[in-house]
Amino acid sequence: MQLAPRQLDLFGRPLGLSRPQAPAPRPEVTRLEVLPLPVPVLAERPPTRQETLARARALAARIAEHLGPELRVLLTVHDNRSTMISFRRQPPLLKIRAHHMFLDAPLEVVQSIADYAGRGRQGAGVALDDYIAAQQRHIRAVPRRAGQLESLGECFDLQELFARMNEAHFENGIAARIGWGRNTSKRRRKSIRLGVYDHKAKEIRIHPALDRPDVPRFFVEFIVFHEMLHQLFPSDRDTGRHVHHPRAFRDRERAFPKYAAAMAWERQHLQELLRR
Repeated sequence: MQLAPRQLDLFGRPLGLSRPQAPAPRPEVTRLEVLPLPVPVLAERPPTRQETLARARALAARIAEHLGPELRVLLTVHDNRSTMISFRRQPPLLKIRAHHMFLDAPLEVVQSIADYAGRGRQGAGVALDDYIAAQQRHIRAVPRRAGQLESLGECFDLQELFARMNEAHFENGIAARIGWGRNTSKRRRKSIRLGVYDHKAKEIRIHPALDRPDVPRFFVEFIVFHEMLHQLFPSDRDTGRHVHHPRAFRDRERAFPKYAAAMAWERQHLQELLRR
């Protein structure tokens, strides 16, 4: 469960790509960052870091060409399994995190990245979804080993809460691992993801900001319940857009016995959670 996200996920419906615009003068690319990437399954050898940096530099420059000198591009290339591209506009900076599948993207897809991230054109997001759906073979080409999940926190035992929710609301039909996530951010957040469900790994991770004595048990139970619902109601498609919480999901979520109390507590304490 994420508060105030701005991201594009791995779903969508085919839609025509937008027409490329004439390139503007090339602005400065301020920084490139390449996180560890997988070895392509069919490749004779893995790409070197220098080769990957060169491709990332070329992608950043191609995006920048479509935006003009008013924005400078900061690009991070990653191998995330769910969020393929996300961005944050902080003029004059445009910070983009993109999956490595975009390193060799065609001209019209680069145009869509610029329109979606740089200009806020939501229609371009549909074209990106279409490209992502066609590139699924590049997602986690090398399977990630299951990491250790620690469910016992200082204040809450997530495994115990999971078992209780599973019996009370799902007839023990949800099969997933659960544990506390890692709190690595040292900066003030503008959003916080209190929980996440990984469909491929069948893992639930809960933000450690909730493992505190001032957080009520019913709220942690609600977040666990929310993430368990993702296994029961996978993401859907609606009018060409990825629907992370389809109607059936939301209806079932509102049936949680303390739904209203959980929503009220979240609204009242959101700023405290962002500071943790």
